[in-house]
Amino acid sequence: MQYQVTTLLVFAATVVTFIRFFPKLKARYDYGLLIFILTFCLITVSGSRDDEVIEMAHRRLSTILIGGSATLFICLFIFPNWAGEDLHKLTATNIEKLGIFLEGFGQVYFQIQNDENSENQASLDEYKTVLNFKAIEDSLVNFAKWEPRHGKFRYRHPWDQYLKIGSLTRQCAYKIDPLNGYLNSDAQTPLEIRSKIQESCTKMSTECGYALREVAMVSKTMTCSLSADHHIVNAKTTAEKLTSMLKTGLWADTDLVNIIPAVTVASLLIEIVSCTVKITDFVHELASLSKFKSSTDAQMTKQTSFEKVTRIPSIEGSHSFNNVFE
Repeated sequence: MQYQVTTLLVFAATVVTFIRFFPKLKARYDYGLLIFILTFCLITVSGSRDDEVIEMAHRRLSTILIGGSATLFICLFIFPNWAGEDLHKLTATNIEKLGIFLEGFGQVYFQIQNDENSENQASLDEYKTVLNFKAIEDSLVNFAKWEPRHGKFRYRHPWDQYLKIGSLTRQCAYKIDPLNGYLNSDAQTPLEIRSKIQESCTKMSTECGYALREVAMVSKTMTCSLSADHHIVNAKTTAEKLTSMLKTGLWADTDLVNIIPAVTVASLLIEIVSCTVKITDFVHELASLSKFKSSTDAQMTKQTSFEKVTRIPSIEGSHSFNNVFE
């Protein structure tokens, strides 16, 4: 009996230890596997007699079940703290931060006089927090998958979709980071050079900002709306026009060193338009999978301006632009 029990415990602990090396299993079941290994170690080093091993394992299992049940009861019914809800709010907030930056970038970069410039300048650095949320999102998704149905979140809610949106949000934030560097650069491009792309860049930045904030609102309220699509169409049309303008040579008689920063800013904004389109598409996909409710505003938009803001093939098709400047 002693030999059989010892062999069984050693074999079980060995299997559990190797299971922890599988990333997917470790992400979802690591805590339970770790508790099992600790139980095995407690029995191994306890020095108990053979007839006490089963009793100790029974007491240990009973303690785990009682503690786990008490924890679940408190977390579900007394002080609920839903990881899924936190993840949902975090995703919407991160998208909104990108929108805030893009709304204010054009006015600050091109030094457009506005009473809100100081306020915009103060909020332009909020996007930086988006860059460091990957580990938090992974953890929240893992916890959310274990949660029962609550609030507006159904069973089999598409939690993995939040990881895709978070990845695209960080990609957009990494493209925004160099733009912020040009705002704080000591060597500023002369205004006469920037003025040639001012209208296009400002419109792209503003329209992307509006679109992202509309998408963030869709995510926050969990209601379907097509209001962001109109801004997407405007931003993409402006990006295509700017790309054509850059190929024609706007600064033919200007020193190359002076125009490089302006061309870089324009190129980054064109890439950000592409990122904004992708984020919008993935949020619309999340709305479809999660069955967001249709708002009255969305229904009116469909009826009155469907042809203008419908998701045309050019938006849902290629999301990239050919940034080749001659």
